Amino acid sequence: MAGEMSFTRVLIANRGEIARRIQRGCRKLGLETVAVFSEADRDAPFVIEADHAVCIGGAAPSDSYLNVEAILEAARATGAGAVHPGYGFLSENAGFAAAVEAAGLVFIGPEPDAIARMGSKIEAKAAAEAAGVPVLPGYRGEDQSDARLLQEAEALGTPFLVKASAGGGGRGMRLVSDLGDAPEAIASARAEAQSAFGDPAVFLERYAPRARHVEVQVLGDTHGTVLHLGDRDCSLQRNHQKLIEEAPAADLPEAVRDRMRAAAVRLAQAIGYRSAGTVEYLYDPGRGEYYFLEMNTRLQVEHPVTEAITGIDLVEWQLRVASGEPLPARQDALTISGHAFEARLYAEDVPAGFLPATGRLARLAFPQGARIETGVRQGDTISPYYDPMIAKIVTHGPTRAVALRALESALVDTEVAGSVTNLDFLIALTRHDGFRAGQVDTGLIARDLDDLVAAAEPDP
Repeated sequence: MAGEMSFTRVLIANRGEIARRIQRGCRKLGLETVAVFSEADRDAPFVIEADHAVCIGGAAPSDSYLNVEAILEAARATGAGAVHPGYGFLSENAGFAAAVEAAGLVFIGPEPDAIARMGSKIEAKAAAEAAGVPVLPGYRGEDQSDARLLQEAEALGTPFLVKASAGGGGRGMRLVSDLGDAPEAIASARAEAQSAFGDPAVFLERYAPRARHVEVQVLGDTHGTVLHLGDRDCSLQRNHQKLIEEAPAADLPEAVRDRMRAAAVRLAQAIGYRSAGTVEYLYDPGRGEYYFLEMNTRLQVEHPVTEAITGIDLVEWQLRVASGEPLPARQDALTISGHAFEARLYAEDVPAGFLPATGRLARLAFPQGARIETGVRQGDTISPYYDPMIAKIVTHGPTRAVALRALESALVDTEVAGSVTNLDFLIALTRHDGFRAGQVDTGLIARDLDDLVAAAEPDP
């Protein structure tokens, strides 16, 4: 297969489980891999399993995984012909993508211009509107004065959200239920946006209570073809971070599902999108309407559930598209089979408010039958420098009920010791009556938090 590719060696500008996942995709095509790693990751599995490995700096991300010049120098030194950014770190950094291409390397992802356009929430929503994709009512204007924002807030009415234009992960976001709180919410959202993203611009958006977070996976090539690979529901969130995802979205009217998918393809086509990407929506069941939220211009953490129901290897397709190949299937040839779930196992203290935790994994064992994506093994230490995710546990079945029972069973049979984790919390979620019935929304965890975090009695 490697003879068909325009490159034979891929540098993976990431770490942990996603680096290992990309390594598997490269091996499938006979491609060599280069791992770049920090001092803290010197003995990590993704480093050991790579064909070549280069230390690029200290443990702090700014010294290593965010060090563009060190990454490019590692590519030059090892003869890599392409760079895969994974997710997180530099994956949605248009400057990094441009620097990779300026160095004569292939960037395994979308064009830098597409990354930049979708990276601005304001510009992304404008592009969505132009492509005929519904957006939430609100204010996204260039006038960022207090007077204009407060005027628009009054016209919009409560409840509404103040959101950072360059935001993500819930940072730079404030919910306003009383207009009297608007000035403080705008000021604090601006300050957090400036600190986190270097951009204080904010916009206002109507808040839809009991809404669902539904997204559509798209894949485009360099020949103008864009496909959708079905949808996912990511409504089970805490602090705007996803915990359990499923595909396809449950209890979604088929007419709405079809419109969401078609709209995602239209938007991707309108911006000339290539590689894997995700169009995210807010679905308001009370109104029966959906609204564009943002487009993630990278591989998603939850991509395994889409792979499970489509049988498509998204990393392989990313590599082939980056090499200039046309997509190997037509939309009408793609099928959705069964249902899949993914649970994110984190080292975190749930009763203390989901605070990240550290510790040496004295015991780590997973059951047979589930797909396990992990960047650590028994005996490894969870570092304070990086995301504390231990593993993604993925199950698939012919129906939603079967796949959910499989997920519950896999979580119950998972063994982890040496750090506090959210394992019991995940098990409680799989047993939640509303979730079992497919009645989910982004506020479910917050409403039922006390019951979900009730201490479980340890078994023998």
